[in-house]
Amino acid sequence: MSAANTFVKSRLPYCVLLALGATALTLRSEAAIAQAPEIEVIIVTPVQGQGLNRQRIAANVQTASSEDLGKSHALDLAAFLNRRLGSVHINEVQNNPFQPDINFRGFTASPLLGTAQGLSVYMDGVRLNQPFGDVVSWDLIPRTAIDTITLMPGSNPLFGLNTLGGALSVRTKEGITNPGTSLQAIGGEFGRQALEFEHGGNADGIHWYVTGNRFSEDGWRVDSPTDVRQALAKFGFVSDAGSLTLMAALADNDLYGNGLQEQGMLAADRSSVYTKPDITGNRGSLLNLSATRVLGAAWSLAGNVWLRKIDTGTFNGDLNDDALDQALYQPSVAERNALTAAGYSGFPASGESVANTPFPKWRCIAQTLLNDEPGEKCNGLVNQTSSEQDHYGFNLQASSERELAGRDNVLVIGMALDQSEVDFIQTTELGYLNPDRSITPTGAVADGKRAGAVDGEPFDARVELNAQTRTWSAFVADTLALDAATYLTLSGRYNRSDVENRDAITPGGGTGSLDGDHQFKRLNTALGLTRQLNTAMTAYAGLNQGSRAPSAIELGCADPASPCKLPNAMAGDPPLKQVVATTAELGVRSAGSITWNLGAYRTDSKDDILFVADDTAGFGYFRNFGRTRRQGIEAGVSTEWRGMTLGANYTFIDATYRSAEVVNGASNSSNAEAEEGFPGVEGEIDINAGDRLPLIPRQMLKLFAQIPVVDKVALNADLIWVDSAYARGNENNAHEPDGIYYLGPGGTDSYAVFNLGADWQAMQQIEVFAQVNNVFDRAYNSAAQLGATGFTAAGKFQARPFPANADGERPLQHSTFFAPGAPRTAWLGVRYRFGQ
Repeated sequence: MSAANTFVKSRLPYCVLLALGATALTLRSEAAIAQAPEIEVIIVTPVQGQGLNRQRIAANVQTASSEDLGKSHALDLAAFLNRRLGSVHINEVQNNPFQPDINFRGFTASPLLGTAQGLSVYMDGVRLNQPFGDVVSWDLIPRTAIDTITLMPGSNPLFGLNTLGGALSVRTKEGITNPGTSLQAIGGEFGRQALEFEHGGNADGIHWYVTGNRFSEDGWRVDSPTDVRQALAKFGFVSDAGSLTLMAALADNDLYGNGLQEQGMLAADRSSVYTKPDITGNRGSLLNLSATRVLGAAWSLAGNVWLRKIDTGTFNGDLNDDALDQALYQPSVAERNALTAAGYSGFPASGESVANTPFPKWRCIAQTLLNDEPGEKCNGLVNQTSSEQDHYGFNLQASSERELAGRDNVLVIGMALDQSEVDFIQTTELGYLNPDRSITPTGAVADGKRAGAVDGEPFDARVELNAQTRTWSAFVADTLALDAATYLTLSGRYNRSDVENRDAITPGGGTGSLDGDHQFKRLNTALGLTRQLNTAMTAYAGLNQGSRAPSAIELGCADPASPCKLPNAMAGDPPLKQVVATTAELGVRSAGSITWNLGAYRTDSKDDILFVADDTAGFGYFRNFGRTRRQGIEAGVSTEWRGMTLGANYTFIDATYRSAEVVNGASNSSNAEAEEGFPGVEGEIDINAGDRLPLIPRQMLKLFAQIPVVDKVALNADLIWVDSAYARGNENNAHEPDGIYYLGPGGTDSYAVFNLGADWQAMQQIEVFAQVNNVFDRAYNSAAQLGATGFTAAGKFQARPFPANADGERPLQHSTFFAPGAPRTAWLGVRYRFGQ
């Protein structure tokens, strides 16, 4: 992806921005004479308490309802966010439909450990960012239970830690607002099938709601099944004095995600996989008790206390990087003759096992063993992790809505506790590659300390870590009317986080130990100003700060003297600084039958936590990076016209590094070694201020429509256009393939995906619907990464394919790996409603 091509592509939809801006200005006069729009109240803290009129919030807040979610036929919450909300896009790095990286304004909420997290996620006041790594498991959020969605942009301090680029707040259904019973079944391509039910009701102030769903599919890629089981129940009562609600949620999910694929093999077969398996098992349970209480005419209390338990296990078959690096083992004549007589071809024969086949010399060898070339150490690894997370805490806030010096004033003051204990274990087991790209384990595990692989060669160590984290917070927000049309908001939140790491293998501190005690404190503040220009139009400006404390996994891999190789190992933990983000934004919006928004924002981040390369291939450590910037323009418009709902969202993002840095660039053609005449050899690259951040497209455009066709039949359609983006490993934006040592481009191409659905109200209680995603079967990629490839063009395992250079170094072949998007997928469903 050349700079010239990127420049041309980035200019294509500017006409859309101009059109939306012109529409916004034209509609101002219409809005002025329109009737006053209904007041939409936005909850401005994680707790279900005091809300604010949307027109008094100094940010472009986006909301959606369960009705919007249902009409879209989106598979889950993440899919809906990607298809409908502005400035949101996904990276399918894990390539399972329930494990995407959700990105908003260039900040990420991801289920993958080691990803820089920058968004906070809440459900009914419970923080869903998990204690270990701040990851978000989207598969633990039941779609059928979602009532409302609020996406709050910026570094809003009221939503606590990790709110660098935004906060997502989900509210679940209750029997008061969702009475009745429904049953839904779907079936579709790639073995997709699902059964969902929900029931709600209320009587004499008591309300109840229960929902559950079972989803399974074979998946469109090789060996990529998904099995999701979710349930949620709520029971409570409400009176004039307040409310009390108990919610319980369970999930038991098995997700196969086959990850990125090398560009050459992807071109030959888009359903192929690089290595397998890649399995994640998530078991989650949640109890949440929430309450509200009216205290006289002016004050009210709201809060919740919750307990969450998450058990996650992963089983990943990968190539052994050390096997790619160098030839280590020369078989004897006797061994070669014995293998030849046995008909050994380099892959395990039928009936081989740990018991009857010597380890490692007969099984941990490359396919070249029977030739006159040296064999290699085991060409496969099986990485397994197990984490048990106990997560609990509370939120408590008091709210007052009364006049102050004769002016409207809303005050919120509160405190919160977020505490957790995590037990994390990771092991690496030697294995060998099978013809179907699966990895067979050998039974040799790194247990307790570095273990010998072949002839005493070390490989990745076992990790066993206990991490305890406690965060105390206090917050306050006040919105004051300066006059009848102008409102000023001041808010702030103080956070104190204590992280205690204990190493079960190397206790006591010192080099190689994960032991450490860390404390992080910070007061983040915000300022917002809104001005109502007429009954429908509002201008706003805001300045706010958010922060993120380093997580246990980052603190466990932050010592330059003991580099690690994520996610395979961690070592040492000198202190890291908190990440601090400051967001400034301004804009104008209009409500009513025609709604539109036009705004600009800039978020500067200081001390971003970045994984920095070490001299050892593939190894590195976390450290604080200087500064990054994400800035852009957002525009949107939607209307209801002649029974139709039409809308569009356009985003321009300029995401760049603002400080110089040196990072691993082993697979980048512009790395230091390649520049010195040694292509294919590990080297570093220099990031300069102004270089674009990887995996963040420069532009996005979303169009959507809901159109009644004939009586009782309606269509819904949406189009997602995403601009090109640089690959991970191409942080300096300078990679250019040479076709020999470096294969594939330095990023993804732009792409467009069109989705179409239909609803037919067959009877009063029966609805039939159909959905086709990626109608035109577009072959696209949502993410890219540069890396060494362990396979030839024919798909055969290879180590270093090139002869040694003058320095005795043997180059590798490097390529671009892509996250392929799903092909055209269709499914059909029926919903039966037993009551309203």
